[in-house]
Amino acid sequence: MENRAHAFMTGIFTLTLLVAAVLFGIWFNRDRVEYAPYLLATNLSVPGLNPQAAVRYRGLEVGKVDAIDFDPQTTGQILIHLSIDPATPITKTTFATLGYQGVTGIAYIQLDDESVGSPRLATNQDNPSRIPLHPGLLDELEKRGKALITKVEEVSNQVNKLLSEENQKTILAAFSDVSAAAQEYRAIPQRLGPTIDRLPALANKAESAFRSVDTLAQDVTRLSQSLQGPDGAITRITGAVDRTAMSVESVATGAELDTLPSITALTDETRSSMRAVRRTMNTLNDRPQSILFGAPAPTPGPGEPGFAAPAQ
Repeated sequence: MENRAHAFMTGIFTLTLLVAAVLFGIWFNRDRVEYAPYLLATNLSVPGLNPQAAVRYRGLEVGKVDAIDFDPQTTGQILIHLSIDPATPITKTTFATLGYQGVTGIAYIQLDDESVGSPRLATNQDNPSRIPLHPGLLDELEKRGKALITKVEEVSNQVNKLLSEENQKTILAAFSDVSAAAQEYRAIPQRLGPTIDRLPALANKAESAFRSVDTLAQDVTRLSQSLQGPDGAITRITGAVDRTAMSVESVATGAELDTLPSITALTDETRSSMRAVRRTMNTLNDRPQSILFGAPAPTPGPGEPGFAAPAQ
């Protein structure tokens, strides 16, 4: 009986010691900071956010989430109760976003401020101040994803319209026309082949013709220089005419009347010669090729072959 009593007392002492150790640990680790209450009111979804989730101000942990419930006054609105260290600079421009820890999907509240130096936001237990919750990264991705999907659907509809049966026929017809044109262009070098082969011979003939014309021009130049030179035929004829004129003048002053007809005939012949020489020079200047090919055929008169009556 005494042994049982001793064992019972030992058990009670052990349990009492364990309870005391637990209570001491709780008391020792209790949070002695009095947190300030705040509220987040949002219509956004808050996946992954649970009570006791961390609240961070620009990366520093400053509080926790106390509770999450629905707003009884506004249907569909969610209220998130926060407890934040009073030393945290919560101002009237402070806003909250929903962040996620790595790949675990555990959400937390991220606080940030739009500006520096804004007035502090006062709060109390009876009327906690509200901090706006802005869309987070996932919300932005969701919004932009929906817009992107809408654009993709519009593009798909446009592509479907573009690939309608009528447009397909038109596109195939255009491809056929392009193919036919390509075949025609492919045949052009084959058609131009003989002409291109004859180009070297034509170039040689053209070069020979140019050399002939150059030679002819040089001959005409030399002929003109020889005719108009100091000892040329024109100079000699001019000298002879001058001498004849002087003779005529000298004879006219002292000759008899019966010699005047002879002098007049000599003067007429000299003028005819000069006109012939001038016609020859004009012909050479206008058509130097006549030296090689001869003078052109005279224009046929009425009744002759090739005659064409002038237009009325």
